[in-house]
Amino acid sequence: MGKYHKSNFCMSLKFRLILMNFLQFFVWGAWLISIGGYLGGTLKFSGVEIGAVFSTLGIASLFMPALMGIVADKWVNAERVLGICHIVAALMLIWASTVKDPDLFFWVMLLNSMFYMPTIALNNTVSYIVLEKNGFDIVKDFPPIRVWGTIGFIVAMWIVDFTGWKTSNMQLLFSAVSGVGLGLFAFTMPACPPVKSKMSKSFLSSLGLDAFVLFKDSRMAVFFVFSMFLGAALQITNAFGGSFLNSFSGSHPDSFVVKHEILTLSISQISESLFILAIPFFLKKFGIKKVMIMSMVAWVLRFGLFAIGDPGSGLYLLLLSMIIYGMAFDFFNISGSLFVEQESPSSIRASAQGLFMFMTNGVGAMIGGYCSGLVVDHFTVNGISDWQSIWFSFAGYALVLAIIFPLVFRYRHDPEGLQDFHH
Repeated sequence: MGKYHKSNFCMSLKFRLILMNFLQFFVWGAWLISIGGYLGGTLKFSGVEIGAVFSTLGIASLFMPALMGIVADKWVNAERVLGICHIVAALMLIWASTVKDPDLFFWVMLLNSMFYMPTIALNNTVSYIVLEKNGFDIVKDFPPIRVWGTIGFIVAMWIVDFTGWKTSNMQLLFSAVSGVGLGLFAFTMPACPPVKSKMSKSFLSSLGLDAFVLFKDSRMAVFFVFSMFLGAALQITNAFGGSFLNSFSGSHPDSFVVKHEILTLSISQISESLFILAIPFFLKKFGIKKVMIMSMVAWVLRFGLFAIGDPGSGLYLLLLSMIIYGMAFDFFNISGSLFVEQESPSSIRASAQGLFMFMTNGVGAMIGGYCSGLVVDHFTVNGISDWQSIWFSFAGYALVLAIIFPLVFRYRHDPEGLQDFHH
């Protein structure tokens, strides 16, 4: 009888964690990919104004995850901080749904990002603590739980697409309702109290700034700088992918791709969840340098195929671009994180991860959001965007990175696992 109850408890605990991870990214998927179309198409924001909204994710990532991490480490249960952040972020989305002025919209979405962005790390923290306390193996049991986050993101995209909310403020309200639900649900999770450790973590340490010592190693410095440049590429298709596919509504009005551009873009997320599984093989066989170069070449193809594809005879090129996105994203984002873990001294490992996030999701995303808007505006005349020139510009940017990186990043891979990094 005891055994039956124990297996039931494990099942219910894992199910609750799966639901939490599902909703964590469901809330984001409800607007992240579709809001560019709403802002550009319905509210007539310029490219820079749309890019600025996406730069709020980067600005908030510079300091808020560290700040909320300290609160959870020192004073308030992690699951409560998670719940409060989600509810406040949801209230900001409700406010954003009423705003039509670009400047005010930027500030409201910055407030949303300041409370949503920390929840990504907090969600992981709560998952880790709950699994560890109940005797689970985090390395083995967390990835199958986390993959439901990606599924949640995709399901939300599909709902917003099929309901037609992608062109209205309903996507923000839908996300807000989900966010309030998740916030309340987070309060029901097992308690994750602050750990009263003698080693008090400083704010600089949480930001990853004490890991700046890694910049003394020229190879790590090069790696972090290129991570920042690749981080800039991430927001480009999030911000403008929907508007781009929608621009074919005149020439291909009956195309499924045009009618359901958000669903089409979700192929990128599906690909991302599959490429994650290939990372261990590629890293072991080729090493971080070649895997990063593959990522850069994949970004060139991602943007280049968008430039020459269309929903008619070039449909296969658009679909190929969606599939390649998985490699472009994972091979630098996940592999980079693993590389940082492997190459950093154990005493600053957590800070080094913070620095990697700071460079990619913070500085990189901020630069990418703003500069991509400038490029779009440069190639837009009288409201008509020259998307081919826009995507070729981004492809050229990724190509420059792919050419320079192997010349300046010195690293020899040992497939046996003994990395020649420090010698």
